[in-house]
Amino acid sequence: MDNNFVFGYNIPTKILFGCGELKRLSTEALPGKKALIIISSGTSMRKYGYLDKVIDLLKENNVDSVVYDKILPNPIKDHVMEGAVICREENCDMIIGLGGGSSIDTAKSIAIMACNDGDYWDYVEGGTGKGLPYSKVLPIIAIPTTAGTGTEADPWTVITNLETNEKIGIGSTLTFPWLSIIDPELMVSVPPHLTAYQGFDAFFHAAEGYIASCATPISDIFALEAIRLLYKYLPIAVKDGNNLKARAKVAWASTLAGMVESTSSCTSEHSIEHALSAYYPALPHGAGLIAISEAYFSTFIYDKTKRYMRMAEVMTGRKSLNPEHFIDALVRMQKECNVRDLRLSDWGIVKEDFPKMIDNARTAMGALFSLDPHKLSDTEILDIYIKSYK
Repeated sequence: MDNNFVFGYNIPTKILFGCGELKRLSTEALPGKKALIIISSGTSMRKYGYLDKVIDLLKENNVDSVVYDKILPNPIKDHVMEGAVICREENCDMIIGLGGGSSIDTAKSIAIMACNDGDYWDYVEGGTGKGLPYSKVLPIIAIPTTAGTGTEADPWTVITNLETNEKIGIGSTLTFPWLSIIDPELMVSVPPHLTAYQGFDAFFHAAEGYIASCATPISDIFALEAIRLLYKYLPIAVKDGNNLKARAKVAWASTLAGMVESTSSCTSEHSIEHALSAYYPALPHGAGLIAISEAYFSTFIYDKTKRYMRMAEVMTGRKSLNPEHFIDALVRMQKECNVRDLRLSDWGIVKEDFPKMIDNARTAMGALFSLDPHKLSDTEILDIYIKSYK
């Protein structure tokens, strides 16, 4: 069945979108009086004044804050646990994720552990996680300074367990952000290569959600518009990061793609990439997705011919009668964003690791394989890895 007409819709997040909308943080009714602000271990949040601005706006709203600034590009369980301890010690009653998806995802996970006992992996489903239920989470505010993960509009948080080399996403209705402020002015400082990596992450959220077996009429609307916007505006944002129109269009596409994740789902492309970056955490998630994307989507080209042609049509604006037109447009988009020739070997990845990555993908994020257009064999997964390797 190409469309699933039995579906639900629940995205409870309040979204404030637009250039300059960060200022609304000073006047919005917030769910607490002391925030733990989660930022990365990098310098950009302080260098460009984003952190100070958030702290000052919170003060205007009579809200105190504490900063936790250790988050890595591929966030880890250790920082979730440490952040939760600080949250409790400081008596914070809400969490703010400021920065990229790693900071916002960690904020969601800390929000869980601030209210629940034990180890974070006790609540993770899949892999070695115990899958225990949790019934309380601190309110989460998402302020993305990148456009890619869509985590501001979905409940998912992806965390890596360094002890087990597992990178697993979890989420529930409790982990939707209470408020998300998407201000494209905060994104002009992102360098070109990261703009591309992040934008393609959003693109694949949308494209995977469109071919997933659980796609719905609502997710289809979100997905096709996100795909259209990213194809048109991501190359512009990569070439000219100060182009606010392009930044805004890409940011909105990312949020739409997050809504796709809330109403449909990613497919196994994310499982296959998570295995790469679980073993090689220096690999940016978006870069890994780009590297495997042509081989991955080519695997399903004759399972979803009409959907591939429809994606090609919204990308190119031309009628398509061949599903390969989508692959052609995808490759063209990669070239325009200067990411066509990414080499997995540049991040230290070796072919000999592929067999254990197949097992990792199936155990850590195995549920996504059930949503693929057809059931992938281990041979097909290995073929995707090998064809993508440079």
